[in-house]
Amino acid sequence: MNARMLVKRVAAAADVVARPPSGVVVLIYHRVGGGSSSEVDLDAEVFDEHLTHLGEHHRVLTLDEAVDGLAAGSPIDGVVLTFDDGTTDFADVVVPALARHNLPATLYAATRFIDEGVEFPWGAPPISWSALRDSCSTGLITVGSHTHSHWLMDRLDASVIDGDLDRSIELIGEHVGYVPAHFAYPKALPGSADAEIAVRQRFRSAALAASRVNRPGHADLHRLWRTPVQRSDTAEFFAAKACGGLRLEGELRALAARVKYRGMSK
Repeated sequence: MNARMLVKRVAAAADVVARPPSGVVVLIYHRVGGGSSSEVDLDAEVFDEHLTHLGEHHRVLTLDEAVDGLAAGSPIDGVVLTFDDGTTDFADVVVPALARHNLPATLYAATRFIDEGVEFPWGAPPISWSALRDSCSTGLITVGSHTHSHWLMDRLDASVIDGDLDRSIELIGEHVGYVPAHFAYPKALPGSADAEIAVRQRFRSAALAASRVNRPGHADLHRLWRTPVQRSDTAEFFAAKACGGLRLEGELRALAARVKYRGMSK
């Protein structure tokens, strides 16, 4: 058993001792059927199995529905599907699968790559604006901001932060037709004090990671917790994550990310 699977097994055992609370689970996806070996590039067949499981066992919420319920503080349980970045496979693979299952999702778009048509740093081609508009025309897709340049938000000057966020908002409004209400921090790393102020001024919600359940009456809408879905998640592990489990794995991943990206800008 490799280290990654060992962590998952230990995290699953920890869930037996401390059961996940009820609330809203927000899942993070990145790529589906992209053809790479990345841990965040899932096989299309596996993703379809995920959607079947969610449709049979969970209430799948739009991000707006989840935020409304969390803001009201009334009991709400469900799962939200979110995607980061905006690669071609989102339109080619993800949206058709969502349409087959009639399930909604949010794409947090990193707009510079889409607007300039340049590959993401990890070699993935970006979706086009026209393909993103077509995706939104299904009525299933909400577009949020993932910044313009995908810079990490914990070490930028306030003026750079403002300009980057505003450019993202401007481009989404111009090409998709509405001002984005939701935001996700790049690499799921918390921003600086200046970044948090700027984000809170512009967006109704902002997302991080850490694999925690968002609890009505306790959630900070600008620190929504999300749970990463990985290629190495078996059906058992995915089912656990959809119920708010494997929290220990999420906490360890968040800690590792803070260490890994310390001193980096992107």
